[in-house]
Amino acid sequence: MSTPWTRRALCAGLAATAFALPAAAQPEAPYPAKPIELIVAYGPGGGTDLVARLLARHLEKQIGGNVVVLNRPGAGGGIGFGELARAKPDGYTIGFINTPNVLTIPIERKSAFHWSQYDLLGNLVDDPGGFAIHDSNAITTLAGLAAFAKANPGAVTVGTTGTGSDDHLAMLLFERATGTKLTHVPYKGAGEVRAAATGQQIVIGAINVGEVLAYQKGGTPIRLLGQMSAARTTLAPQVPTFKEQGIDIELASLRGLAAPKGLPEAVRKKLVDAVAAIAADPAFKQQAEAMYAPLRYLAPTAYAAELERTEAGFRKLWGEMPWQDKP
Repeated sequence: MSTPWTRRALCAGLAATAFALPAAAQPEAPYPAKPIELIVAYGPGGGTDLVARLLARHLEKQIGGNVVVLNRPGAGGGIGFGELARAKPDGYTIGFINTPNVLTIPIERKSAFHWSQYDLLGNLVDDPGGFAIHDSNAITTLAGLAAFAKANPGAVTVGTTGTGSDDHLAMLLFERATGTKLTHVPYKGAGEVRAAATGQQIVIGAINVGEVLAYQKGGTPIRLLGQMSAARTTLAPQVPTFKEQGIDIELASLRGLAAPKGLPEAVRKKLVDAVAAIAADPAFKQQAEAMYAPLRYLAPTAYAAELERTEAGFRKLWGEMPWQDKP
């Protein structure tokens, strides 16, 4: 038979348990509960960096919270791509992956990443390659460049964003198509290539069309000799393509968002939906156009198919014309 004291003790214990249970079962804070880091595998001032900083502002509005851009340049993008692949898949580290580098680096050497190791969130930019030269240089066409390079083997220095980049591959393809010998000068990002071209430390800056146009708008004294698109882009309708000038080169840089593989499904969906919404946002489109970023949205499935197809092409090219000494 229970006493008043034991009944009071039992009631007190039950009450304590009742109050303890909800506290233990409290749900996690809604995502994002802290700042999101957005990795850019190239230095400040390049096309990816500029788009990343624009995207960060729109992403903050779409999902709430802060987005911090982190530049991780080096190894042709390999340092940043590797850091992104190794990050915890919790949605607090995302980043841009750039073709062809994210595809060519694992082909040419052992690397800490492969595009299949990411959760793809969507592609945003498709920027054709280009050859830019200082305004004061007398060369005005690709034919003129080839003639000078033949007369002066090795004298034409070409700045790129690294070995295996679209810029570097374009240089090698130009050599093969014209029978010339150029000198490769790798940098950590397009901003460094621009500075070298501006200071005339290099003859040619292999820089994507959108980036060149943005630099011209800012007063950089460089001009395009040609663009590597299939047809003249609306961004630069006055600039002839390489094909129009008799050189069969077509290369571009896709720039899309990815995260480490294994995101929680709710987090992945929130990020994928946010990227799609930003790509369709008229304000984002207008701002991207103002910085000469040619947009081409690809949803994750279409993005994966594009990467798979392009990787197969680069593997074939590697077998025919390796862009560095094979290990």
